[in-house]
Amino acid sequence: MSCERLKKIGFIESELKESFNKLKSGKNEDIELANYLNRAMDDLEKNEQAGLRVPSKLWPKEYIQKYNIKNLWKYDLPNGWRLLYTIRGNSIEIVSVLLEWITHKDYERKFGYKRS
Repeated sequence: MSCERLKKIGFIESELKESFNKLKSGKNEDIELANYLNRAMDDLEKNEQAGLRVPSKLWPKEYIQKYNIKNLWKYDLPNGWRLLYTIRGNSIEIVSVLLEWITHKDYERKFGYKRS
């Protein structure tokens, strides 16, 4: 008998969750971004691999050192935003752990596509 693993969403740090909660009561653009993130989280709860897997050679050192990631995924949001997350789990549950959301420009800079 196989049982399906429980799928959850988590934030890597409490500060990130606080930032997300602040978006919901911010300016129109902030509320819009919060809605995009909610939609992404709904998708990730259904399928943790809804984003695109980022090849390990592109992982920012900051993520490896600070968060000890073993995988990295990117979920494209509207208006050029990117949601970055890692997947952690065991035989009972799988957690999509949100690392950060950044603009496309910041994403290109962080991942070395563009020098500034």
